[in-house]
Amino acid sequence: MPTVDIDPDELRELTGHGDKSDDELRDDLFSLGLEYEGETDEGHFELEFAPDRLDRLSVEGIARSLRYDYGDDRGVYVPSTNDAEWTIEVEDTPPERPYVTGAIVRGLDLDQSSLDSLIQLQEKLHATMGRKRAKGAIGVHDLTMLKGGAANVTASPPQDGAVDDLARPDADPTGEGADADSVTKTITYTGIDPDSEEFVPLEGDRAMTPAEVTETHHIGVEYADLVAEMDRVPAIYDSIGLFSFPPVINGKRTEVDTGSRDLFIEMTGTDQWTIDHMLSIVCYALDARGGTVEEVAVEYTDGAPGEYAGQSFLRPDLGTKTKTVAHDRIETILGVDLDKREIGDLADRAGLDASETDTDGVYEFEIPPYRVDVLHPIDVIDDLGRAYGFNTLEPRYPDVSTVGGRHDRSKLERATRDVLVGLGFEDLLNFYMISEEANYERLQVTPGSDVVGGGDPVTIQEPYSEDYTMLRSWALPSIMLVLENNTHRSYPQDLAEIGLAVEVDESTNTNVAEHRTVAAAVARHDASYEDAKTRLQAIAANFDTELATPPIDHPTFIDGRTAAVELDGEAVGVVGEVDPAVLVEHDLEVPVAAFEFRLDALE
Repeated sequence: MPTVDIDPDELRELTGHGDKSDDELRDDLFSLGLEYEGETDEGHFELEFAPDRLDRLSVEGIARSLRYDYGDDRGVYVPSTNDAEWTIEVEDTPPERPYVTGAIVRGLDLDQSSLDSLIQLQEKLHATMGRKRAKGAIGVHDLTMLKGGAANVTASPPQDGAVDDLARPDADPTGEGADADSVTKTITYTGIDPDSEEFVPLEGDRAMTPAEVTETHHIGVEYADLVAEMDRVPAIYDSIGLFSFPPVINGKRTEVDTGSRDLFIEMTGTDQWTIDHMLSIVCYALDARGGTVEEVAVEYTDGAPGEYAGQSFLRPDLGTKTKTVAHDRIETILGVDLDKREIGDLADRAGLDASETDTDGVYEFEIPPYRVDVLHPIDVIDDLGRAYGFNTLEPRYPDVSTVGGRHDRSKLERATRDVLVGLGFEDLLNFYMISEEANYERLQVTPGSDVVGGGDPVTIQEPYSEDYTMLRSWALPSIMLVLENNTHRSYPQDLAEIGLAVEVDESTNTNVAEHRTVAAAVARHDASYEDAKTRLQAIAANFDTELATPPIDHPTFIDGRTAAVELDGEAVGVVGEVDPAVLVEHDLEVPVAAFEFRLDALE
């Protein structure tokens, strides 16, 4: 899971609870769903956060949640904004990255801690919602180093239907059109030939073209693939010249430091909704630092690529959205009786606003703009439950007459797990979601092939993170990731997991085939095919099944040291020594022998 580093002293300052001990803070954070993972060398808390709550990627966002939990803040808070003085003019941008948004925040008093928090928030948003800058990238600039030119395009209100186009189906209006008379300074988002213009990039000591940046600058090399296929690369200009090369790197001229008081924030991407909501999260964080948010007019020229050509609007979009939830559904899901006053109180403590609708027993909840995770009424109920306190709910027997018992599959899993533990394996519980790179490429498996683990991927349509883009097709990649993350631990490491594996199967009514799989790996200095096979034989003997291991080829394993797993005459898996190329890919310096087979073969 992603982690975020938080200074506990800064958290106490931002919450106004300086008397809280570290232990009390850890308990309070746990009640929010933030698990303590340890401390950094600087004594900062390392917290594991749920990837849906992206507003908690910074100390400011976590402090906001704690203040609501303590009852210090109540209801929806929307920062006030000053009228726009700056315009982002969008013209002739690369069609691969057509969208931009922006805001100005004035009056900040940055110290090193608050600057570090801003940088961490920027990078965590890049890694999650921005999909490693591919879908959205953030640039933060010192406003005093920018010089705006005169606007070339007259702003106008959005065309009919523009509000709906710029928002998800459940989002509120995006704002009125910019008033051209009130906007006097303009910067331009456009596309340029990668060899045509020069600028001095961050951490650079000389002027470079964008092409040179992607070839020689260490940050440019890291993100070069994002612009490699573009004929014209994204560029942002003021009247002085090029100052940003998104999504790769900013210019040194506008670098932000602790002396910066006014910031210009721009975000470019492939989806307007995504970058607008990333911007909202950043604006809320800077508002918590005492900054004043100022609107920026965004104007797409008639010839701009993308779906908003000829439209203009104001950003940031700090409009709220609403969800309706019935009173009886809240009580049914939470299992407690609540009156209207209690519902309103819980909503206030969750950072929401609740009001009764014309329909009796139905509430309308107002959702703040930084809550990109609230997609369904059940998300509202979850917030109310957390405000109530899940730990205070009293368990009770369900009001039904049936007697529960273990499913046959569950009994089989438990028995298999007991055998694995008896053979010396540590039992794992990994996420079923994984990246396509980890599931296939890093284990040398081709998607759609007929080898174990080679099934067509069941992908996530809009993942928040590139680390979780699909449901795994086999469990061995998950075990290899655990081994990779524990090279600092002593060996031997014998790991096993029983879990879900899925692949596309158009013959089923859901187009997805699911099965439970058993995977195990033996990592030690002398691990061999025989180590894996003898454990496999012990499992087969415990379940009175006949094991055969005819030789086969599998790209993850060494040729000549690989076999099929056949139980009672049916091929159900693979066993072998992991290929050295796979070991190197996972930074492993010891041999690994592994096997994987379908759990239902033991029935």
